[in-house]
Amino acid sequence: MNLFDVYSLWDIEPVKAEGCRVWDKEGKEYLDFYGGHAVISIGHSHPAYVKALQNQVAKIGFYSNSVKNSLQGELAQKLGEQSGYPDYSLFLCNSGAEANENALKLASFHTGKRRIIVFKEAFHGRTSGAVAVTDNTAIQSPFNRGHEVTFVPLNNIDAITNEIEKGDVAAVLIEGIQGVAGIYVPDASFLQQLAALCKTHGVVLVLDEIQSGYGRSGQFFAHQQSGIKPDLITTAKGMGNGFPIGGVLISPLFEAKKGMLGTTFGGNHLACVAGIAVLDVMKKESLVENAARMGCYLTEKLGEVNGIKEIRGRGLMLGVEFLPEYASIRDPLLFKSHIFTGGAKNNVMRLLPPLSISKSEIDLFIDELKKLTD
Repeated sequence: MNLFDVYSLWDIEPVKAEGCRVWDKEGKEYLDFYGGHAVISIGHSHPAYVKALQNQVAKIGFYSNSVKNSLQGELAQKLGEQSGYPDYSLFLCNSGAEANENALKLASFHTGKRRIIVFKEAFHGRTSGAVAVTDNTAIQSPFNRGHEVTFVPLNNIDAITNEIEKGDVAAVLIEGIQGVAGIYVPDASFLQQLAALCKTHGVVLVLDEIQSGYGRSGQFFAHQQSGIKPDLITTAKGMGNGFPIGGVLISPLFEAKKGMLGTTFGGNHLACVAGIAVLDVMKKESLVENAARMGCYLTEKLGEVNGIKEIRGRGLMLGVEFLPEYASIRDPLLFKSHIFTGGAKNNVMRLLPPLSISKSEIDLFIDELKKLTD
């Protein structure tokens, strides 16, 4: 049997990683400025994280959600405290797409309505409901297009007001920072107006913080720069530092009913221990604060590089848009300079390094980037 061939792969096989470094099977060392799609938050193979998982798997790795698991409560308490949402509840699942699916289901249960409003260029996942609210018809099958979804421009309050006033809107779903689109940050004033509009019309406001959350923006969640409190917040990626885990933070407005949501693997013992270890390391090593400081430093240093049209984002979630003649820069950066970066639309390089990145590692990245652009 062969693998179903759906991925475009670089001819590199990482076999070891530590901190912000990765080694391939030939022993070449790479600097990681992408974190595996923003998944690596506390750094690769952090000793406390490795030890926690090793200890847990020697005890019990899994049992179903039909029995108690005190690790779930510990994770929820720590996440509430560190994120600034201690009064919210937590539903645990396995991925960002699942988190968004369950958030939209909760919104529809709560309001009794069907329509979802999302934003152009949005990406929310590849499962049925999540891909229906993703603005990319190339990954939507005919089956996915049966949902009642409306796409509006980001930061356009008039467009979304017009849609909400048409009625039957269950939720508005928005990314804390648009990632796949090329790193676009919603205006703080727009988020404030949007939150007020949703409250006035009884529409559930859902913040997708899957890529932009867990300290990546320099705050625990990117939307917190605007001072709003959404009804639902979805999270994943950096939540487990590589172990599959996702979650929905649910405001006290929502009433839980037995059986309304469920999962087989969500909130298992290993996932919870991974999530707890991530939060413990983030707090002990002040990684949210480091993301803010290093994000400012990285942005400043990028200003010294030729060929850049625009730098967008916050903290360690940056989009660097290059002039067209530099569009192919990612390949030599990887194969000659041995630095992983991400891509997006319109000649954009996505920078999503571990939150533990240092000034010296940023300097190395900038030096290699200058060699390719001077």
